[in-house]
Amino acid sequence: MLAAGGGWWLRTASSLSAQPTEPPYRWQLPPGFPEPVVPADNPMTEAKVTLGRHLFYDTRLSGNGTFSCASCHEQARAFADALPRAVGSTGEVHPRGSMSLANIAYSPALTWANPLMKQLEQQALVPMFGEDPVELGLSGKEQELLQRLRAEPRYQAMFAAAFPGGAEPVSLAHIVKALGSFQRTLISGRSPYDRYKQGAKTAISPAARRGEALFFSEKTECFHCHGGFNFTGTVNYVDKGFIEIEFHNTALYNVDGKGSYPASNTGVEAITNDPEDMGKFKAPSLRNIAVTAPYMHDGSIATLEEVIEHYNAGGRTVRTGPNAGVGADSPLKSEFLKPMGLTPQEKRDLVAFLRSLTDSTFLRDPRFTHPWRSAR
Repeated sequence: MLAAGGGWWLRTASSLSAQPTEPPYRWQLPPGFPEPVVPADNPMTEAKVTLGRHLFYDTRLSGNGTFSCASCHEQARAFADALPRAVGSTGEVHPRGSMSLANIAYSPALTWANPLMKQLEQQALVPMFGEDPVELGLSGKEQELLQRLRAEPRYQAMFAAAFPGGAEPVSLAHIVKALGSFQRTLISGRSPYDRYKQGAKTAISPAARRGEALFFSEKTECFHCHGGFNFTGTVNYVDKGFIEIEFHNTALYNVDGKGSYPASNTGVEAITNDPEDMGKFKAPSLRNIAVTAPYMHDGSIATLEEVIEHYNAGGRTVRTGPNAGVGADSPLKSEFLKPMGLTPQEKRDLVAFLRSLTDSTFLRDPRFTHPWRSAR
C-alpha cells in the first residue's frame, strides 16, 4: 500500500466521518517505545483493529479479486515484499518497491517521496483507487467493493462492532479507518539489539557491537539519517514536541553529471517541482532491514553488503546503460555522503549490526497473521 507516491487523491482524512468516543486503547509497546499519534477522528479500538486486519488480508479489496494489501506487504518480510519494484493486481510493474509497514505508526510522512501524504487513512485510498500505477485496481468500483463486503456475514458483525450507531456501517470511510487502525499496531522493537540495549550483553555478537560503534560514528555518519529508536529521521509520537520529516539524495544516480535521477523516479522533486529536491527519498527505518531486500526506492541494490559498498564509495557508479553516471560526483547528494575508507572487517561488522535489528517475534506475531485462512 506504500509503493506509490499517490499525490493525485484530493480527498483528505478530515473528510472522513467522526466516531463516538471509545475507551482508551491498550497499546502493547516494546520497552521504551513512545505512544504513536492517532488521529482525533479515528481513535484506536480493538474492534477496528480486528476489522482492519481482516480487510488487510482480503482479496475482495482488489478490482479483480486477486490481490490484498498483504500481497505487497508480507509479515515474514516485515510487511514489505521481495520484489525490486512492486507489481499491482493487474500485473503492472510500479516505479518503486513496497515499503515495510513495520512501525509505520511513527511515520509522519508516508510513501517514499510524497511529503503531503501524512495519514494512513488518506494514504489507503491511493492503492485502492489509484490508476498511475494501478495497485488494487478499484477505480470506478467503489460500489462493487461495498457490495462485496456487505455480502460477507462476518463483516456485517465486524463493521457494526467497530462503527456502532451508524445507519450503514460498511462504508469507504470506515474501511480506511479500520485499515489505518490495524497498521498502527504493526510495531516492532524486540530485536536482539533491543535486548542488548536493555542489558543482555550477549544478545548480539562482538562483530555487531563493533558495527554499532561504526554506525554511530562520524566515520560512517549513518546515524544522521537513521537515528533514534526507529532508525530513521522521519518520526513523530505523542508528546514529541515537533515533527521530524526528512528526505535525502543518497547519490544512487547522477545521469547527467548534475545530479539528475531517471525521469520516472525523481523523488520529492516530482511533487514539489523544486530542482533542489531531485533524487530525495525518505530514509526508511532500518529495523528488520535484513529481511526486506532488495534495497533503495527502486530495488536496484540486491544485498546489504552492496548497500555498504554504495555508501562506502560516497555514491554509486552506474557504468553502462541509460542511467550511467558517477553518483559520488553528484552536486545534489546529501552532505553526509562521503567516501568512508572502510576495511573489509568493518564492512562485515556493519552488516552484522544491521542483521541484529531483525525482530523475529514481530515477523511471526499471531496478532498480525492472515485471519481468513482457517475461517474460509
